[in-house]
Amino acid sequence: MLARRSLIAAAALAPFAGRAQEAYPSRPIRIVIAYPPGGSTDVLGRALAQRLSEMWNGAAVVVENKPGGAATIGTRAVAEAAPDGYTLALGNNQTHASNQAMMKALPYHAIDSFAPIARLASVHHALIVPASGARTLAELVAKGTNGGKVSYASTSVGSASHMIGESLARRFRMDATHVPYRGGGPAVTDTVAGVVDYFVSTWPQVVTLVREGKLRALAIGAPQRLPDAPDVPTFDEVGASGVSVDAWFGLWAPAGTPAPIVAKLAEAVVAIVNEPPMQERLRAMGFNAAPLGPAAFAAFQRDEVARWQALVELTGIRME
Repeated sequence: MLARRSLIAAAALAPFAGRAQEAYPSRPIRIVIAYPPGGSTDVLGRALAQRLSEMWNGAAVVVENKPGGAATIGTRAVAEAAPDGYTLALGNNQTHASNQAMMKALPYHAIDSFAPIARLASVHHALIVPASGARTLAELVAKGTNGGKVSYASTSVGSASHMIGESLARRFRMDATHVPYRGGGPAVTDTVAGVVDYFVSTWPQVVTLVREGKLRALAIGAPQRLPDAPDVPTFDEVGASGVSVDAWFGLWAPAGTPAPIVAKLAEAVVAIVNEPPMQERLRAMGFNAAPLGPAAFAAFQRDEVARWQALVELTGIRME
């Protein structure tokens, strides 16, 4: 695969050299998101695409959702795209860390197949139940123990929501059935409807529904209670310390993308995330702005692959 990518990169560079005067971008940029619309990754990707288009005087920046295969289908599509800066992946800790730790036959390499552009943001996970469901974690545990059973949703097999949901079940010895979905949107819909008993969701994709009373948050994986959700206890407060981990999001190009293009994208994206209006917008949506440039992001990602490997060993969740 590496030899093939080297040939593709060389082919991409040749016309680049011949058209040195051509400014980037000169045609639409496609940001591929490996999840359905409505989840945290999609929400963040659309906010970034809109602002990037504005910054570049109306340049076309489009979002394309390509869900499926535990987020591998869309991610693989970017790994195999021409490394010319016009096809990018907006992914997260699943697409570019935990899948690498969990899948023996991952159809791309989370590190080697990509050129890291920037880390964008992080989010806390929250333990969510239907509005008519358990009122506390203790109630949920009581339902799932002593002969009782519960079910929990995840955004896909092997996702952070799966691993945290399973960790909760193991910690409290609940008889819990895992119900995987193809992304956060469908998982939220069924949680609202009471199809499942709980869902460990990223906070941005459920915060509005919690405020509207359509979902209840039993705990949030933050070091202290959030200012916009003071009634929601932390995982530590409800006796589930160490269970939850933050999710993070970043932008990648295919490996072999010319360094000047990566640098231009990184400069623009980091500037966008550092803008006060964008930071306020991210906070309102439940995100924590956490920009890193290419080198720092690459080092962070390597550490995250190792961290998720440890979580995979702890939960025993693997995918063939």
